[in-house]
Amino acid sequence: MERARTGTEASGVGTQRVPDPADVRPAASRTATAAKPIVVERLTHQDIPEICALYKRIWEPFKSDLPAEILREWMPGPLEFTSSMEGVTYFAARRDGKMIGAVGCVLTDGSCRVLHLAVDADSRRQGVATALTSAALEWARHNNCRSVWADPLDKLEMATATFKRLGFSECGLFHRHYFAEDVRLFEKLL
Repeated sequence: MERARTGTEASGVGTQRVPDPADVRPAASRTATAAKPIVVERLTHQDIPEICALYKRIWEPFKSDLPAEILREWMPGPLEFTSSMEGVTYFAARRDGKMIGAVGCVLTDGSCRVLHLAVDADSRRQGVATALTSAALEWARHNNCRSVWADPLDKLEMATATFKRLGFSECGLFHRHYFAEDVRLFEKLL
C-alpha cells in the first residue's frame, strides 16, 4: 500500500484538527478493557477480512474530515488489500481474540517505513499503538534496518504524539503532500 496516513486537512487558511473519537468516550469505557493483555502478531492471509473490517470501523467516522481518495485507500476491501500487500508486513494487535489495531512495515534500502498504524476507537490510550510500533521497531531491527520512519497526516494528533513519545524525531512537514493534506515526517535511528 502506498501510504499509512493518519491525517491533516489543509484548508488554505490553517489547519483543522480532526476530533478524536476516543476523547468523547466515558472514562469507564476507556479503562474497562485496559487490564486485559494485548497480543501482537504477524498477519496472515486468513486475517484479511478482519483487518479490512477493522480499518473500516476506524476510518468510517472520519468521512467528513478526510478526502475520499484517502478513505478509499485506508478502507480497502479484501481484494484491494490483498493486491497491496506485496512487500508489506502487517502486524495486528488483539485483545480477547478481537483485532483492535494494525500496522504495516515496508523494508527498503536498509530502512523501515511504518504505515497504516490504526487503533480501534474503544482501545485507544491503552498502549495498543505503542505495542504495534514496538513490533514494527523489532521487525526493523530483525531485518538489520538502520532507521524507521513514518509519515502520518498532520491532522491526526494522536499519531504524531505517539511517534514523538516513542522517541521518533520530527524531520519535516510536507504541505498539501498527500491528496492536499499536510504530512509530518518522523524518523528513529536504530
